[in-house]
Amino acid sequence: MWDLGGVPSEVAGLAERGRQAGAGLPRIRFAGPFLIAPGGYPSDRSWAAAGSWREISTAADAGAAVADLATGGASLVKVTAHTGGPQLARPVLEALVTAAHAAGLPAVVHAEGAGTVEAAYTAGADILAHTPWTERIDDTLLRACAQRMRWISTLDIHGWGDPDPARQVAVDNLRRFIGYGGVVRYGTDLGNGPLPAGINIREIRLLESAGLTPDAVLTAMTEKDSTTMSWISGGLDLTPERFADTLATARVLDTGADPRS
Repeated sequence: MWDLGGVPSEVAGLAERGRQAGAGLPRIRFAGPFLIAPGGYPSDRSWAAAGSWREISTAADAGAAVADLATGGASLVKVTAHTGGPQLARPVLEALVTAAHAAGLPAVVHAEGAGTVEAAYTAGADILAHTPWTERIDDTLLRACAQRMRWISTLDIHGWGDPDPARQVAVDNLRRFIGYGGVVRYGTDLGNGPLPAGINIREIRLLESAGLTPDAVLTAMTEKDSTTMSWISGGLDLTPERFADTLATARVLDTGADPRS
């Protein structure tokens, strides 16, 4: 699990609990608080718990914040670029990304609104927390993003299965991003509306509609160095029409399990 914005002590505690469990599950990577402009997103949202964001005003603030995150066990840095309120100045955004890289941490940006994807790319961000959905991304920028960035999908947050114009924009952006060789990570933004707690069949089908084969979806959902085993009792059907349904029956096994028994 990746936690991309939360109260540092709480998510660190969850991660430690996972490490101490017999099988080391769940494995949690976390970013700690959103790093935001003073008064910026998501400090103005009712769902954002106190302590889940940290305001950054200067490059010095950026360096101090990232140092604290690294010391606290974060393995990601989460930054917001949101046109609905105050935004980080470009030099401060760049300072955050630079500090993250110096600490050996990837920089994840929540980019929402006109110009925010370009700002994230120019600052050197590694990952977008969501496929862009507020505007159709220009092909020149999209091609540049595909050469260097990863995008987390989160397509099903738009409509949760019902028709939604924002989802159409997101799928179009992702399809072209994939066409230019971009790397996609499966992600659902769990908690953002009525999303299933397990594997999200709708998200998988949307990834397929954006051009990913079943094999590519599996790659987007897994870590290269993972030793976790999953079991599908009836076997995995890689036929595109049945792939999502069979994959949704997968169950994670701990290190003591033997699916043959």
